[in-house]
Amino acid sequence: MAIRGKKIIMVLGIVIVLLIASMAFLAITSKADTADTVEATVTAAESSTDSSTGSKAIAAGIAIGLAALGGALGMGWAIQRAMEGISRQPEAEGKIRTTMMLGLVFIETAIIYALVVAILIIFVL
Repeated sequence: MAIRGKKIIMVLGIVIVLLIASMAFLAITSKADTADTVEATVTAAESSTDSSTGSKAIAAGIAIGLAALGGALGMGWAIQRAMEGISRQPEAEGKIRTTMMLGLVFIETAIIYALVVAILIIFVL
């Protein structure tokens, strides 16, 4: 049963990476398309800019949503395992709790990095 769960997580990870890559490609492609249409009218330029802005918003939303989902699952599993460890060895509670908190901080840092990337997608690309 544990092997099946690991396979599902691995497949979901691959799907997530492919989704993020496709959204980034879409944002870059739409930016290149607007640069190529120099002779377009003002209204066409505004509509293509609006479409690239929408693509950026979708890409940023998916990126931060997936990062938050992954972080929440990771935090949940870490807390579950820590509580199981404490229940098996109550005398090691201090060390288990300290290690768990340090791990949660690293997971939260990864989520904050995803937020920074999402902000960069919106304002820089």
